[in-house]
Amino acid sequence: MTATKPVLETSFSDLKLMRRGKVRDVYEADDAHLLIVATDRISAFDCILPTPIARKGEVLTALSRFWFGKLGHIVPNHLVTTQLAEMPEAARQYDESLRGRSMLVRRTDVFPIECVVRGYITGSGWKDYLRTGEVCGHQLPAGLTESEQLPEPIFTPSTKAEEGHDENISEARMSEILGEEVTGILRDISLRVYSEASEYARTRGIIIADTKFEFGRDKDGRIILIDEVLTPDSSRFWPADQYAPGKSQPSFDKQFVRDYLETLDWNKQPPAPPLPPEIAQATTERYLEAYRLLVGKSL
Repeated sequence: MTATKPVLETSFSDLKLMRRGKVRDVYEADDAHLLIVATDRISAFDCILPTPIARKGEVLTALSRFWFGKLGHIVPNHLVTTQLAEMPEAARQYDESLRGRSMLVRRTDVFPIECVVRGYITGSGWKDYLRTGEVCGHQLPAGLTESEQLPEPIFTPSTKAEEGHDENISEARMSEILGEEVTGILRDISLRVYSEASEYARTRGIIIADTKFEFGRDKDGRIILIDEVLTPDSSRFWPADQYAPGKSQPSFDKQFVRDYLETLDWNKQPPAPPLPPEIAQATTERYLEAYRLLVGKSL
């Protein structure tokens, strides 16, 4: 696929914008469908950076399509098509703006919870563990080191925040919000999807340290997997051949950008600083390499 000009924001006169997230612009396609456009925006520390990451939206879309197909036997999903020719006329006229970065999906009633699965102790989970010995109500063994693999993957839900930080919550708190039955279903699906995906990824040279899923109910009442799935934005991908517990790991995800920003004198409040061209380019290369390794071909 030929690289296209980076896209920071979209606007289509014939499509109604439903919401603009940190990365995705979501439009109403018709009464039953949405058009999700993955831009090249990148966020860090809850701030959208002014510098686009070229081809990022393409990677997120193509990798989600790959995983939706691979994991469809576990749970149905909202994807209808990523092919512009199969989309409504209102979308097809914007050919180049949408090519490779858009998904036509079924509308759902979205559960207001991020379903996070952690196979390794890192990120906010590591900080919680250092402070309390627990992560989202899970009492973990004493003496774990940073990035260490957990005895078994754990389900650690969080609230969803359009702005600011998601909040880690316990499974008990999730049950208060969604009910015990739905909570149990989402937990079991999340753990199964993570387990199967991480086993596959390991054969491709990638450790999926953790990931987050989103779910909704379709018009028939089925629970389905929605949004993106197992991308460098929603997961921590580590190169398996460089894995060494006891420290932060090199990664194929946006941790590289976070690490750069940590070297700056920036208070992590908007406006976010621009990224140097070499940092942006290196981030693009990491996203493309994650796709190549997982799918087995270049994008």
